[in-house]
Amino acid sequence: MEVHASSALRHLPRWSRSLVAVPLLLLPLALLPTAAEAAPATEAEMQLYTRIGAVNVCIARAAGVEFDKAVAIAGETIAQVLQGVHTGKIQQVGNQTLTLEDLRRGSVNSAVIGAVELCPKQVPPDVVKRVEAAIKQGAGASPAPGPAAPAPAAPR
Repeated sequence: MEVHASSALRHLPRWSRSLVAVPLLLLPLALLPTAAEAAPATEAEMQLYTRIGAVNVCIARAAGVEFDKAVAIAGETIAQVLQGVHTGKIQQVGNQTLTLEDLRRGSVNSAVIGAVELCPKQVPPDVVKRVEAAIKQGAGASPAPGPAAPAPAAPR
């Protein structure tokens, strides 16, 4: 007789099922590198994180979330990944460890720039204009979270 995990869990009391799920939820945290192992985020990783943040802005906006809130959440997500996985270090910035506030500011900017590229109709027109102007000036050619990132928008 073959027993599947899902059928075995059905026979447990409801409160104990959540106890089974806790280790599964904590597993990704155990797989994160320790501070000694953490490498700075590469340019490719930064592009991936920025793309994910921008896609989240586009999805949130399509679902009716206000722009500032969508951008803040996407930026916070990127910043937390950079802090947790890369201990606040980004190759493009050098050996400097960025503060969480620096990461947040740069990540919000990256998410805004990415959203303008992916879903400009979901971005307020004045923000699109500011981002396009910054890109024309060369300030937004390679957005990377950090103190040198352009500031096209001030969502909060």
